[in-house]
Amino acid sequence: MDSKKRDVFWLIILRLIILTALFISAISIQFSTSTFLPLNAFYYVIIIAYALSLLYLALYFWDHHYIFQAGIQIFFDLFWITAVVYISGGVRGSFYFLYIFAIIAASVVISNRAAYLTACLSAVLFGLLANGMFLGLIPNYGADITDEISLGIVINNIIIAGCVFVLVAFLINYVSSSLRKTRKALEMTQRELEMKKWLAVAGEVSARVAHEIRNPLAGISGAVQILREELQLDEQQRDLMNIVIRESERVSQSIEQFLNLALAGKDTFSSIELSSILDETLTLLMRSGELNENYKIGGNYSSEKIMYFGNSNQFKQIFWNLIKNSLKAMPEGGELQIDFTQDERSSVELRFKDQGKGMEEEEKKRLFEPYYSGFKRGNGIGLVVVHRIVDEYRGKIEIFSGPDTGTEVVIKLPPVQTQKTKKPGALNLKRDSH
Repeated sequence: MDSKKRDVFWLIILRLIILTALFISAISIQFSTSTFLPLNAFYYVIIIAYALSLLYLALYFWDHHYIFQAGIQIFFDLFWITAVVYISGGVRGSFYFLYIFAIIAASVVISNRAAYLTACLSAVLFGLLANGMFLGLIPNYGADITDEISLGIVINNIIIAGCVFVLVAFLINYVSSSLRKTRKALEMTQRELEMKKWLAVAGEVSARVAHEIRNPLAGISGAVQILREELQLDEQQRDLMNIVIRESERVSQSIEQFLNLALAGKDTFSSIELSSILDETLTLLMRSGELNENYKIGGNYSSEKIMYFGNSNQFKQIFWNLIKNSLKAMPEGGELQIDFTQDERSSVELRFKDQGKGMEEEEKKRLFEPYYSGFKRGNGIGLVVVHRIVDEYRGKIEIFSGPDTGTEVVIKLPPVQTQKTKKPGALNLKRDSH
């Protein structure tokens, strides 16, 4: 909406610039000739346009329905332009080129369809004006017009004007569509660069913090486990020690994720089977108690044996973080659908679809920001690690989600890479045995 707000603002400013140019032209004409335009009426029309522009500017700051505002402004501009064409001589004049500015504004500010509608309405208004003046239904403005124009010239001008309006709409739509795609690509690139900047900062901080904490934490956890086994503890004391051990493990997992941010690109790659890695991850989640009888895991992952050239630990991180997020999104239980597919080009697609709470658009935009989490007990690192790993494999992540509709995460990994390159990629199992 910010871009539309900016477009509407510039529409008002450009209208004022054009009006000022026309006003200066009228003054110049007044000093050079007295027969070109009925200048008094022309001044009145420009003054009305200035008043409308001030009204549009007030509406811009008062209301926030920018697309509706732009439509109203362009609609009334067409009638104002028709009035200018009328007092300048109709078909005899040359001011019907002003319709083109309204068509351009409709395309840039509103949509391609609006440009075509504006072009058609411009052709209709100009045609009605020209025919009305030719048939005498609309009186010619000014007393000095005595020459007559043939029907052929009127029809020719109407047809040419209509064709020009539609052609301008087509061309400006092509240009504005390209500009919109470029703007979207730039916004995505900017967001990607900002995220990479955050990743670099997170990696540097995590490397420093993790090494200072991990070893003492492991010592504390190990000592508590020994004491739990050797001491005679009552139930309450044992529960307290279990809490210490469990929370120590949770902090240790967070530290490992921090280190994964800092140590990107230092893994070794080999032939791996994705379903087996997923089974190992599900087993770990079951043992930790996070994946219990309230959840059901479905999909074709167990029947699809997909080989890949990569690092097993990285895929464990991907599966671990995505599944944990899905479980958190379904606190009361539900089904998680996991599907693996591989096409003829050996591209791999991993789909994780839950029945959870879903996400708003703002949450989706911030999903891969470091330290941002949509869960109370989240640290905002898991999906950042996933994104970093997928990016290392030159893959893509797509998120499909809405409020109360669940979330589907789709990871697309690139086609075959040879093992000689020592880079990740899908293995092509359909090689000739010879």
